[in-house]
Amino acid sequence: MSLGSAQSQERPPATPLITHDPYFSIWSMTDRLTDSDTSHWTGSAQPIAGIARIDGKAYRFMGASPDAVPAMEQTAHAITPTHTRYEFKQSGVTLQLTFFTPLLPDDLDLISRPVTYLTWTATANDGATHNVSLLLDVDSVIAVNDRSEEVVSGRHRTEALDVLSVGSRNQDVLNRSGDNLRIDWGYFHLAVPHDEPSSSAIAHRAIDTFIASGHLPASDAIEMPGRSASHLDVEFDLPNVTSQPTTRHLLLAYSDGYGIQYLQRNLRSYWQRNNMPVEEMLNTAEAQYASLEQRGTKFDEELTADLTKAGGAHYAAIAVLAYRQAIAAHKLVADANGDPMFFGKENFSNGCIDTVDVLYPSAPLFLFLQPKLLEAELLPVLEYASLARWKFPFSPHDLGQYPLANGQVYGGGEQTEEDQMPVEESGNMLILLDALARAQGTPQLSKRYWPELTKWAEYLRHKGLDPENQLTTDDFAGHVAHNANLSIKAIEALAAYADLAHMIGEENVAKDYSKTAKEMASKWLGMAAEGDHYKLAFNSPDTWSQKYNLVWDELLDYKLFPPSVREKEVAYYLTKINKYGLPLDSRKDYTKLDWSIWTATLASNREQFDQIVDPIYKWTNETPSRVPLTDWYDTKTGKQIGFQARSVVGGVYIKVLSDKQLTAKWRRKDIHE
Repeated sequence: MSLGSAQSQERPPATPLITHDPYFSIWSMTDRLTDSDTSHWTGSAQPIAGIARIDGKAYRFMGASPDAVPAMEQTAHAITPTHTRYEFKQSGVTLQLTFFTPLLPDDLDLISRPVTYLTWTATANDGATHNVSLLLDVDSVIAVNDRSEEVVSGRHRTEALDVLSVGSRNQDVLNRSGDNLRIDWGYFHLAVPHDEPSSSAIAHRAIDTFIASGHLPASDAIEMPGRSASHLDVEFDLPNVTSQPTTRHLLLAYSDGYGIQYLQRNLRSYWQRNNMPVEEMLNTAEAQYASLEQRGTKFDEELTADLTKAGGAHYAAIAVLAYRQAIAAHKLVADANGDPMFFGKENFSNGCIDTVDVLYPSAPLFLFLQPKLLEAELLPVLEYASLARWKFPFSPHDLGQYPLANGQVYGGGEQTEEDQMPVEESGNMLILLDALARAQGTPQLSKRYWPELTKWAEYLRHKGLDPENQLTTDDFAGHVAHNANLSIKAIEALAAYADLAHMIGEENVAKDYSKTAKEMASKWLGMAAEGDHYKLAFNSPDTWSQKYNLVWDELLDYKLFPPSVREKEVAYYLTKINKYGLPLDSRKDYTKLDWSIWTATLASNREQFDQIVDPIYKWTNETPSRVPLTDWYDTKTGKQIGFQARSVVGGVYIKVLSDKQLTAKWRRKDIHE
């Protein structure tokens, strides 16, 4: 791949650098890597600085400080599903910098392994020979919530690596839950291969020594514990850089010991389910570096090509930008028996964990590339809902607040129906379980929890056609009674339950619920009709809304609604598009990124699809809100309304999921357990 040409027209709102889970997630929020310090997805500074000395003169290639040091000229920037690449040119030297997070969907151990590779490649571009030295400086605030916390640090040597580590003094594991928080237990590791000569330091201002002399301090800072002002530093010398590439790399990793608490049980990361030591994990990651780089590059090329085939270059660019973010808003852990459990966090929403109406929009990514991960999301919800403590006849909304999944906290929690989402969440679960059964070729998970599914289906039979004054997944818009889009979800969910009943051999149940779903769909047509489109709510004339839930009718072959419904709605939507996209409904100018792509997927031809998607692509390049991809923004100003770095952007994969040939191709790929 040519770095200079790859996606060169794109200006992402923010650039993913290290993307593993809601705690280990570092981004650049500016066009140039030297325009700002790197940050956690929340915006809290977690500075990683980079300095290159070229023939004795220092330049910045990462980070905004020290500002007295001039920045290298950034000449290229490219994002692929698993890589972020930068190119710099200065004083006759071209420096390529690559962040590689091998989130390869056919390998759950890799998805869980908390290692990102950082690689430099230096070449001379002027025919001369240059002496180059490179410094990476990591602020120890990366291992604590804020600078008030004290840290300890140390050196370790493994079979393949020299490792610098830092972590909080207190190591209060899984000590609290919340939204705008960083991790403050476990340890960050900066690991350098033995066979790539380097020097390192644990010091307060090693970067100043390097800038002045080209070397690191001879001594480490040894006062512990200390405030999180110490830094981990690694320096590589690259003498005699010519037109032939000179390459160095290192590993950035985080080991947390325990990642999630589920029903009072502390669970380890999936990679550690058999108690693998951290040093073995790092050695394995180093041993696999070259082969993973090849696999990652091939995966990037193949996935990007298929995304482009399904929806065009603009659609592919949006989906590529969403890829790492969607996965990194989750944590993959192992239950007591070693089974994977995949917990999502509602980033900058309310911090809830395993929220069902967040699983629902994010699901297309996993249905397309790795259904096992969707199963690992749904399993904890089903297990919780089957307990006697969950007394309601509808699905839970959430399992708690990240990283503590000890029971629902939203709305009425486990106590009352106040501010619950009964139709929304029950519909989400049934549709996703049917989609999962189709993807896996077995209804095994649904069969295990059939009594719960039956209760939810019965609830929707009585409450789903004309929903009461309930919240939906778009709860920011408030309660809406008689919601036409929510009704579609309930109707499709009854068809999903009927399909599952058929798969497990309950033919009478299947016929009963299939008949009910078809009858309700027929009634919906009259209840929602309003001339050239369908209403937002059955009792609200002169309104409209995106009927994004309708996408499953075609995708799962329910065929409950005539094609004319989709055609009429899409034609109407095309008259309502603003500069940066289609509003969510007639009440406001804001929209949701995920739902807009679902709505575009309803289009019967590529031209209509592009008319909805192209303004979204324009928005990604022009939004003034420089944050990890938000899913809630104003379609006129392009400004973020709320939310960022959420998993729901995985929903943009609905378009490629709707391509049955491409979906079948990716599902044939082996799973490396």
